[in-house]
Parts: sequence; C-alpha cells; structure tokens
Amino acid sequence: MAQAYAADVEDNAFNAYYERPATIRLLGDVAGKRVLEVGCGPGSLTSWLVQAGATVTAMDVSEEMVRTTRRRVGDRAQVLLADLEQPLRFLANGSVDLVVASLVLHYLRDWDRVFREFRRVLASDGLVVFSTHHPAMDWQLHRPDDYFAVDQITESWNKGGRDFPVTFWRRPLTAMTSAITAPGFVIESISEPKPTPELAQRDASAYRLLLTKPAFLFFRLRLSA
Repeated sequence: MAQAYAADVEDNAFNAYYERPATIRLLGDVAGKRVLEVGCGPGSLTSWLVQAGATVTAMDVSEEMVRTTRRRVGDRAQVLLADLEQPLRFLANGSVDLVVASLVLHYLRDWDRVFREFRRVLASDGLVVFSTHHPAMDWQLHRPDDYFAVDQITESWNKGGRDFPVTFWRRPLTAMTSAITAPGFVIESISEPKPTPELAQRDASAYRLLLTKPAFLFFRLRLSA
C-alpha cells in the first residue's frame, strides 16, 4: 500500500488541502528548531519541515515508508525505522523543541505511554502539534450506539485501484484529553479547520463535505509550568 498511499497524499482532498495545511499553520515558524516527526509516512511533511529550516528526526514503523522518506529528503533529515509504541531510546531527555504527529495517534491503543515519552524528550519550552480522527466523525461512522467506547476499527481503503484493510482506534474526546493532561501537558489550541479554498476548484464535493463535517481534530500542546 505504501507507494499508492504516497502518490495519493500529495494531492488528495483530505491530506493536501485539509490536514497538512492545518498542521503547518499550528506549527508556525520551525526554523532552527529540533523537530521529532512521528509517523512520517511518505515524507510530505518531513520535506516541508527541512525546507522551513528545522533539524528533523523523522520515524515510521513501516520500512517502505522510511525508504520513501529517505529517498525524498536525502541527508537533510535523520529518518529512522521505529515503533511509537516503544520507548524513544534514540532521544535524550529534553532534546527536542517540537514533536509533530500528523494523523498517526489513532493507530495506537495506548496514548498514555506515548505522551509520557513526548514529555520526556521535549525541552521545557517545547510544543506538541498533532492531528487525529475527529471523535464525532468516528462515532457517527463506526459506533453511533456508544460515543464513549474505545474501539478498534478496520476499514477498507482503495489506493491505486486496490483495496487495503486499515485498522485504527476510535475514542471520545475525554479519553484524548485525559491522556494529554495526565503527564503534564496543557492544551494551548484545539482546531477544527476548514479546507483550503483551492479545494473548491479541484474537488467540489469534498470541499462541501469538509465545510460541514469535520474529519480531523488538531491540537497544539505545551508543558505546564
């Protein structure tokens, strides 16, 4: 699936004209910052980060995604094969200014461990920016009988003319915020952005959908004082 996915996310409605622009707005100026990008996928955001002047360590659990990102950015970033569900042993305490997780955390059951590791590797003035499935979208699509359930969901995604099973976890907003605040993060911003105006010309139906039904939820976090 990796190569078909890599081609798709460059110019599709949900990634190129909705999620990625919103994440970049929350990141702000990254020049000179030490950035950990978890779940880098095919490297679309990785490429933007290095072009914007960040010092980037990117990681993904997929060997093919890591190879794709390495081909894309070369030696401009360190790209590692690593599992976010395991300790980030390749990073020292307080060694990162910014953690970014673009559409990756919903693939994990246990957020508590992940946010504890984010806190460990972040400098005292560090930030976390992440996007995830909007709980209202997942609730309506997959569990309308129980919004508060934490469930594993499997969907079929068509990429490059083939169907692939994709498994992720849905959870309510309260489960998200509890995992965020338990290790000492403060939510600086929660965002439900609209798609960029360019999407109206490229895919009018997707534009109308995203104007009225949020697909993703975006957070910007800082450490408590």
